Amino acid sequence: MLSQHIGAICKPVVNKKDVVTAGQVIGSADAFVSAPIHSPVNGTVKDIALCSHPVLGRAQAIVLESSEDNQPKQPCADKFDSKFDPKSFSAEQIFDAVRNAGIVGMGGAGFPTSVKIKANPKSPTTDIIINGCECEPFITCDYRLMLECTNQILAGVAFIRKALNCNNIYIGIEDNKPDAVAIFKKAVQASSFASGMNVVAVKTKYPQGGERQLIKSILNKEVPTGGIPPMIGVLVSNVATAAAIAEAVVLNSPLTHRAVTVSGNGVKNPGNFYAPVGMAAGELIALAGGLTDDAVEIILGGPMMGFAVADLSTPTTKTSGAITVLAEKDLVKRKETACIRCGRCIAACPVNINPTKIAHAVKHNMLDVAQQYYMSACIECGCCSYSCPADIELTGFIKTGKILAARAKKLMPA
Repeated sequence: MLSQHIGAICKPVVNKKDVVTAGQVIGSADAFVSAPIHSPVNGTVKDIALCSHPVLGRAQAIVLESSEDNQPKQPCADKFDSKFDPKSFSAEQIFDAVRNAGIVGMGGAGFPTSVKIKANPKSPTTDIIINGCECEPFITCDYRLMLECTNQILAGVAFIRKALNCNNIYIGIEDNKPDAVAIFKKAVQASSFASGMNVVAVKTKYPQGGERQLIKSILNKEVPTGGIPPMIGVLVSNVATAAAIAEAVVLNSPLTHRAVTVSGNGVKNPGNFYAPVGMAAGELIALAGGLTDDAVEIILGGPMMGFAVADLSTPTTKTSGAITVLAEKDLVKRKETACIRCGRCIAACPVNINPTKIAHAVKHNMLDVAQQYYMSACIECGCCSYSCPADIELTGFIKTGKILAARAKKLMPA
C-alpha cells in the first residue's frame, strides 16, 4: 500500500514491469511528515492499482510479483548484545537512517518516527516512554519481540535517547508479562549502553497501551484533550519501532518486515510470523493452518481496535501487528436500539469525551458539531461500543467521522 502512515501519502517511483530488489524504494513523498516505502522482496512490478485497504476501503498500491530467487529475511537480534556500543552514531545519522528506512510507529498510529525523534530546542523532550503494553486480546507479537530481541530493542531506545538528548527513559510493560519484565531488567543491568533506563511494570488493564494512558500511569502527567504528548515534553514509542530503529541505524535496513500475530478461535494453528509488509491477509492465515470450519470474521488488528475485512487479498501494512479470526462462538448477535442516555459510554471513555454526541453528529452529517465534541481526541479503543447497552456502534461512527473530515480537508483520498 502507498498509504501506510499519518501524513503525506507516497507516490510510486517505479513503473509497471520494472524489476525491483528487496529494500529498494518504490514509493516516496517530499513532505516532512511522511515515510518512504520499500520493496520487501526481489520481484517485478505487476501493477499499480487500487487495492483493498482496511481503513480507506480502497487505495493505490504497488502489486509485486515475487521472483524465485528470494531468500526469506531473518530477524537480526543476534547482531546486538550487551556489549553493543551505539555511541559512534551521531543524532543526525540516526535521524537520516530512520527517515530513509521509512520507519513509522508500529503500535497502530503510524506516525513517521523520524519526525518524532527530530530534536526541537523550542520544545525539548524531557521523558521517553517505550511502550511494551499489548493490551488487546489475542495479540502477542510485541511480547515475542521483547523476549527474543531484547538487546535490539534497547539499542533502538539508546538511539532515540541520543537523537533527543534525553536521559529519562521508561520501558512500560504490563504486569501480566512477568517474563518480559524480568528479561528487560536483567538486560538493562548487564548492558553497557542501557544505564539509566527504567523498566516499569504497569497495571494490566485496557487500554493501557494507549500513549495517554501510559503517560498517566508512569509519569502521572495528563496530555491535554486534543493535544499530543510532545506538548508536555514526552515521546512515546513502541518496542517494535525501537527494534526497527536499531536495524535501520546499524544495518542500514529499511522497514520491510515485521512480526504479525495470526490468532483467534477461527484459525487452526495460531502463531507469530516474521512477515513481509504487504503480504496478503489470506496468505498469512494459510501459514497459520487456515480457517476453522466455524470461522466467521477476519479482523486486521485486534478485536477491539481492528478493522473487519472481507477481502483476503487485503495487504498488511507497517502498522499491521495482528490478524484476528473470530469463530461463531465468539460473536454475540445483537440488535441496535435507541440510545437510553445512560452515560455508560462516557464513564468508559479513557479520554473523557462524549462518544454518543459525536456518533449522533456523524450519523446526521454534522461534522462541525462532532469536531466541537473533540472527535479527533478519540483513540478508537472501542470501550464505548463495548459498554453500550443499546448496542450502538459508537466507535464505528467516530472512525467514519474522522475519515469524512480528513477527506473534506483533502488529507485523505476519497
